[in-house]
Amino acid sequence: MSKVQLPQLRTLDDFLLGSARLAAPDPCDPQRWCHRVINNLLYYQANYLLCFGIGLTLAGYVRPLHTLLSALTVLVALGVLVWAAENRAAVRRCRRSHPVACLATVLAVSLLILWVVGGAGTFLLSIATPVLLILLHASLRLRNLKNKIENKMESIGLKRTPMGLLLEALGQEQEAGS
Repeated sequence: MSKVQLPQLRTLDDFLLGSARLAAPDPCDPQRWCHRVINNLLYYQANYLLCFGIGLTLAGYVRPLHTLLSALTVLVALGVLVWAAENRAAVRRCRRSHPVACLATVLAVSLLILWVVGGAGTFLLSIATPVLLILLHASLRLRNLKNKIENKMESIGLKRTPMGLLLEALGQEQEAGS
């Protein structure tokens, strides 16, 4: 296994502006939509990490304790999902078959826990909103040739990235590069 590395930050032109081609996915073909999202998550991961970091920084500036608590709660909920999938075949099948439902469950459980301690608003601002915006962009952004080549390198293991590891934890490693 090669060393984990963060890919380059994509230009604003490639990410959002001029050459970016956006189109609504076909809801009648969920498999293709899922492939588009996963491949865009891998290709634009540095940009998404930057956007997520900006959201966390803004929320951390306003409510630092609640932001830290939000991040820790999501990490623990995700850790419990990964642990359960490793120990229970039914959870592993569910995680692989319904990744969106698993992500929604992790976010919903985190929201409920934070609602009890009074940090729900910060969670929605610092974690949920950036995640939803990232998934929206990944759903709408059409892939280009460079995107396909980079994702193929990730899928055959020539390159290991943080998003690739996260997708493996969510049971979606076989989907990358398809």
